[in-house]
Amino acid sequence: MHILQILLSPPVLGIVALFLSAVWMLRDQKDKTRPLLVFALALNLFYGFLLTTVMGSEGGLFPWKFDHILFCVDQSLGLQAASIARPLQGFARIPLWVVYQLMVPMMIVWFLVTSYRKLRASVVLAYVAELVTGPLLYALLPACGPIYAFGKQWLSPPPALFVVQPVPIRLAGMPNAFPSLHVGTAFLFLLFAPGKLWKAVAFAFLAATCLATLSTGEHYVIDLIPGLAFGAFAAAVGSKDLNQASLFLSTALAWSLLMRFASFILIAHPFVTRSAAALTIALAVFAVWKQWSAQASPTQESLPAS
Repeated sequence: MHILQILLSPPVLGIVALFLSAVWMLRDQKDKTRPLLVFALALNLFYGFLLTTVMGSEGGLFPWKFDHILFCVDQSLGLQAASIARPLQGFARIPLWVVYQLMVPMMIVWFLVTSYRKLRASVVLAYVAELVTGPLLYALLPACGPIYAFGKQWLSPPPALFVVQPVPIRLAGMPNAFPSLHVGTAFLFLLFAPGKLWKAVAFAFLAATCLATLSTGEHYVIDLIPGLAFGAFAAAVGSKDLNQASLFLSTALAWSLLMRFASFILIAHPFVTRSAAALTIALAVFAVWKQWSAQASPTQESLPAS
């Protein structure tokens, strides 16, 4: 397992992907899209290093994290990360951990898949929107995840609100929990999935990613819900739909602001928390319907009238 963790760590996967993409580029130097992919991978590796450095410094300069608040909101939601993660430990955790580490390779796969469906520019633009906006949301509501907040006991953290007070805590570490960019990116794959086969693959990867974020202790349940809105925002930017982009960014931002400045409302009123979560999920379903309808419309227009 230790060797597998090293081989599937993001830096190793990134370097291997960059090497393979360079070989792939050299095999057909007439294809002008291949150098673009290699450049994007190199930029992604640099971005990952820069993000780790900057957000790591932010975690040291501003050590107050909102993990206990997210934990209490999960209680209000009626779903706790630990209760979902416990049955997924043991052998089941290994494939889910692999899924969690496969995000960058999947981003490359989706770039290649959509290149043949004239969606490449939209996907690249969506990636840029994610990479630029995600760290800003992390900085707005810094949190690390239950495995960092509760340590080795994260699978059985104190269940009572009088034990886990909904207040910021001092916690060293890079903020990367709220919202879940893993879920946002996996949802982006679903939105831009071409054809029934890739839609099925994207849906399965999204479901596995949701379980992986919880089974590894990297996220609270509540992180996943605005993650859907964030992925829909990035897809709308890729499609150059500014109205949709504004709607979904406002949704993700509203969650962050509510968590930071008015979390007591969500904690004290479970109905409000569950209603807001249901509304966000409904908006995400609407985003899928609209995006898939837009992708299908050119085909439908090309069919001869009966």
